[in-house]
Amino acid sequence: MNQSQYVNIAFITGASSGIGLELTRKLLSEQWQVVALNRSDFPADDRPIQEAINNGLLRVYKTADLADYASLRESLEAIKQKESQIDILFNNAGGSFPELRYSKQGREMHYELMTVVPYIILMELKELLYNGRFKTVINTSSSAHQFTKALNIEMLERPSTFRKLIGPYASSKLALSLWTQAVAPQLAKEDIKIRSVDPGGNNTIRKETGSGLPLLVKAMMKLFYPPPSHGADLLHEGALGMQRNETGVFLQRGRVAKLKFADQAQNVLSRVNTIYEEDFRERTI
Repeated sequence: MNQSQYVNIAFITGASSGIGLELTRKLLSEQWQVVALNRSDFPADDRPIQEAINNGLLRVYKTADLADYASLRESLEAIKQKESQIDILFNNAGGSFPELRYSKQGREMHYELMTVVPYIILMELKELLYNGRFKTVINTSSSAHQFTKALNIEMLERPSTFRKLIGPYASSKLALSLWTQAVAPQLAKEDIKIRSVDPGGNNTIRKETGSGLPLLVKAMMKLFYPPPSHGADLLHEGALGMQRNETGVFLQRGRVAKLKFADQAQNVLSRVNTIYEEDFRERTI
């Protein structure tokens, strides 16, 4: 296949709403194909999206719950069987919860969904990345982690306290960026680049109840935050822009930024890899 015939394929989790939906729209408009892994359906009244689905340019895989390993395993197996390549992998799915919740595996839900699951997806889909051209992974992080005052594995998995946004959500996003940093040298040997990117503040408020956002933040979002296309642009820039040759870095406003608790990066990586090997992979075998 020559350059002019090459088809670029992006993989996006959480692609059916918010930043993920806007990123999907942006990439489709640039003639990319998109493989989406979602819990919910794409908007039925979005004609371009529905046309892309009907034409096979947007291929949708459903999971009941990304943080439920049985459901995640089934979805990833279907993707590996049906897809041949991934050029850029966007680990974008996330969420903020109003109180402490735990996954079926017994770990705090923010940590399971936004720290551990992105690692599992990366490890499981590496073979498809090998077949791609860009061989790039973008993990959606957050500048909220600047409010994290302490970090350890026990706190991540079973917090003793809870605060909306600046509690388990923030520390889980920090842990995501830390393992991103730690795993980069290993992936570089396999010609894969990985970065974590802060998509900035976006008005992603939806109608459903049970938000994990403090009331003041919700009010500010409605009044002052840009639409989710802003965050999609930052993720797109993080993947294909000026920092495209960097690996292991955390990008904030398009620039490399320092991470707190960098001395814990290897510990976080070791723990998420152990979870992958013992809780996810062994049960697959």
